[in-house]
Amino acid sequence: MNPLEQFKVECKDRIASYENNAELKKAASDFNIISNKELYSYNFSWMGRPIIQYPQDMIAMQELIWEIKPDLIIETGIAHGGSLIYYASIMELIGKGEVIGIDIDIREHNKKEIEAHPMFKRIKMIQGSAIDTEIVAKAASYIKPGMTVMVCLDSNHTHDHVLEELKLYAPLVTLGSYCVVFDTIVEDMPKGMYDRPWDIGNNPKTAVFEYLKTDDSFEINKQIDNKLLISVAPSGYLKKVK
Repeated sequence: MNPLEQFKVECKDRIASYENNAELKKAASDFNIISNKELYSYNFSWMGRPIIQYPQDMIAMQELIWEIKPDLIIETGIAHGGSLIYYASIMELIGKGEVIGIDIDIREHNKKEIEAHPMFKRIKMIQGSAIDTEIVAKAASYIKPGMTVMVCLDSNHTHDHVLEELKLYAPLVTLGSYCVVFDTIVEDMPKGMYDRPWDIGNNPKTAVFEYLKTDDSFEINKQIDNKLLISVAPSGYLKKVK
């Protein structure tokens, strides 16, 4: 076995061991709770635009995009556009692909900055509700035969909204690619922590579990959960397996 293959085996074994490492998992859980209270994910940017993600999830997404090499990424939720630019920049390195961003309210100052960014050449934005079937159809119209498609859901985080997003967008994901559902971490936070409609029992993770009851073509990639430990998307990395 060559050194690189040996390294990969060691990584895989080490990551698998984390699932039963109570001390490490508690430390990660404590950090997840405290850092979410302190708005830790708001501290980062990518190529000048706020990204509002944990660095661990950014690395996980980079690994997936580099491995899968999607032709199209559809993301619901734009905010400052950092994620769109991040995904587009990796696609630029790969040498192909576009990102479609959907948001019910693309604020003018954000729109202006995104359109002025060097990575905008690989980005298209659609304004409207992510669960409006006309908006879904518009996003789907960019999918051409033979394309590899990835989906990222990061807009309204209520159970009903995310469940509807999953029903509408998960079927667009191609075999071997991913539907990544962000902010599943809400289910693991103390009750009443958010001043938003979502909370324990009403969030992206509950939507994921509900959706998977009726669609066995996706499975949760537990290896990513074990590797990251610190993440806003535990049980949210859904791989299309059939």
